[in-house]
Amino acid sequence: MADYFELYSNMRVPGRWVLKSPVDEHGQEVDPWQFGEGRALEIPSELRLPVSHPGRELDFSLTGLGVVVVHERLVQLFERMGIQEVQFLSARVEGHTGPYFILNTLRVIRCIDDARCEEVRYWRPEDGQPEKVGEYRVVAGLRIDSSKVGGASMFRPLGWPVALIVSEHLKQAMEQEGLSGLRFVEV
Repeated sequence: MADYFELYSNMRVPGRWVLKSPVDEHGQEVDPWQFGEGRALEIPSELRLPVSHPGRELDFSLTGLGVVVVHERLVQLFERMGIQEVQFLSARVEGHTGPYFILNTLRVIRCIDDARCEEVRYWRPEDGQPEKVGEYRVVAGLRIDSSKVGGASMFRPLGWPVALIVSEHLKQAMEQEGLSGLRFVEV
């Protein structure tokens, strides 16, 4: 069995809800990419998550731009396991009692194994975005070099922050807890 898995929101849950990106107390969308940068955040007020498609509440969801939204059950699991590689930011899902949180990953690790991925492409000068030259443009069929991970439980791969990676141990604990909305793909 694999050591690590990419964690996705299970879009095949019948009648599931779909959440929009978080907004602040004034209804202004907050930068969704900040939750993948690997740094602790100071958010001055509770964030709100509008619902774009009402339905069944889930313990784990991703917004359209990949913001991780979790129920308190997952927070409690992380606390019991002593996992400190994440920050939980209080959030209110509109029309639901919760409690819900945005999961901010605090670890970013250089671990993508380019040779084992299905496809890897980098930004080139001719792509017209000079600030991105040399960075990952496409990573399909993600594979990581687990020898570079150092036993981390949850992290994002450096250069590809859309991926959220969990250890086999954490995957098994989340499954045993019966958390809804999870889908795992071996990396």
